[in-house]
Amino acid sequence: MAETPDITREDSDPHRSGAGMSTSDLRAWFIREVLPLEPALTQYLHTNWRNRSDIDDLLQEIYVRVCEAAKKQKPESARHFVFTTAKNLLVDRVRRERVIPIEAVEDLGALNAAIDEPGPDRNVMAREELRRVQLALDKLPPRAREAVILRRVEGLSRRNIAQRMGITEATVAEHLAHGMSAIADILGSEEFAGPGRKP
Repeated sequence: MAETPDITREDSDPHRSGAGMSTSDLRAWFIREVLPLEPALTQYLHTNWRNRSDIDDLLQEIYVRVCEAAKKQKPESARHFVFTTAKNLLVDRVRRERVIPIEAVEDLGALNAAIDEPGPDRNVMAREELRRVQLALDKLPPRAREAVILRRVEGLSRRNIAQRMGITEATVAEHLAHGMSAIADILGSEEFAGPGRKP
């Protein structure tokens, strides 16, 4: 179940009116006031979240949060409410992940996020994990490795990967399935388990 957006305090937010909405009112309000914001909202997400493959999921989660909150209390300003919800979702994602990929967020200051610096032990573990993943990638057949890197590192869609590699989307899917399965097997083997890890 999606959580209600955290917009200052629900009982003291000047941008929300008193009553919630019925399902039909909610649908009409969403189509009339929220959906037209999608191009600007998508641009906001592209500016503040670098992992392009997450954008569609982020949009859907924002819409769920907005609708859940509007059922309880209709916002006075849909635009302000939607963009505040988007900002709060990005902050939540960053806090939840704790170890932030370098490319994940372009400007943490713009999100007003208070993030603890990871300690040296976590940095060492992250570097070791990256080394293990790189070694596993190096063991893949070249075409499977290329497909996995294009999908998981560069965030390309299957269609774009197919175009870049000059193959069908079905073949891309096969390369990805084979590659990810092989990586899981390689990382789970004793050779790659490392000290203190169980295969």
